[in-house]
Amino acid sequence: MELQEAIQKRRSVRKFTDSFVTDEELKKIFEAVRCSPSWANTQAWEFVVVRDREVIQQVVATYSEKNPATKCSLVASALIVVCGKTGVSGCYGGVEVTKHANWYMFDLGIATQTLCLTAHEMGLGTVVVGLMDHDACKKVISLPQGYEVAAVIPIGRPAVEPKDGPPRRPVSEMVHLDMFGRKMF
Repeated sequence: MELQEAIQKRRSVRKFTDSFVTDEELKKIFEAVRCSPSWANTQAWEFVVVRDREVIQQVVATYSEKNPATKCSLVASALIVVCGKTGVSGCYGGVEVTKHANWYMFDLGIATQTLCLTAHEMGLGTVVVGLMDHDACKKVISLPQGYEVAAVIPIGRPAVEPKDGPPRRPVSEMVHLDMFGRKMF
């Protein structure tokens, strides 16, 4: 699969089969993820793969009540909890030096996109879950101080063929030349 096809066709998957995603498949995904760029190569990401059904239920219990990913998370082959080490990305000497706090979230976003696109290329489905009590999830997975939970990614084999995605804004509406409001295209 070509990169552009993966970008254009990848969709959030919320229905999985009961077919198991292997450790070898997960390792291949994480081999791609480790090549993701990050602030000063800090690689502030950590991933907790949750396979134990009881722990999966505990993680899902941290989701907000009306989270549309609840059902698929309970049947997913695994949950991948995306975590970030604080105080390194966007920081020098532990001091944040960018306007936007929590720069690690940018790095985790890049890593998460790499994870989801690689899974898609392999015929696997993912959905990024962020509507949750992050602190409660942190306790469930015993995440130490200095780390935060950013998202949970259920992963599995899609049970249905993906549909076309929702409409996207045209390039002409989002790209500006030299200053905001001057359309480039």
